[in-house]
Amino acid sequence: MAIRKVAVMGNPVLRQIAKSVPEKEITKPEIQNLIQDMVQTMFEYDGRGLAAPQIHESLQIVVMIWDFDPQVKPYIKVLINPEITHLTEETSTCWEGCLSLPGLRGKVDRPNKILVEALDAHGKKLKFEAQGFAATVIQHECDHLIGKLYIDRITDLSQFGFNRECSQFLVQGEAVDPE
Repeated sequence: MAIRKVAVMGNPVLRQIAKSVPEKEITKPEIQNLIQDMVQTMFEYDGRGLAAPQIHESLQIVVMIWDFDPQVKPYIKVLINPEITHLTEETSTCWEGCLSLPGLRGKVDRPNKILVEALDAHGKKLKFEAQGFAATVIQHECDHLIGKLYIDRITDLSQFGFNRECSQFLVQGEAVDPE
């Protein structure tokens, strides 16, 4: 296990469409080690989630802290080859940050309820619904797998800036994604 360098905006790996991971490869040491490196890197950089392209691996893997269910102890959720279906036209607005855009934050609207289909770290099929902030985090991380950054989804650039300024002048009481 190792802490990896995080790619920042401008690195071409962040704009590529990531390759899917063949099911038979998921349990192999290379993928399992990559997942562990992603988790370690996410914690080292104080992130909420991390996609493989962010550590220079153009593969469809996402890890995130899953603490959205008060009845379940927080854990690391791994999504491999995720597919997202929007279940509503209703959106939620959130201030998003990203380890690949250090020190910046922007206000993004995303569908409020989604269906997620993916494989977990052991190749087991997952299918679940997420809404609100959980849906935002999943969509943010999965955007990395299709070469998108949250700044591509900002519709009002007056709601984009440096963390220190946004927290002082713009955010004031709104939910903030701590990635």
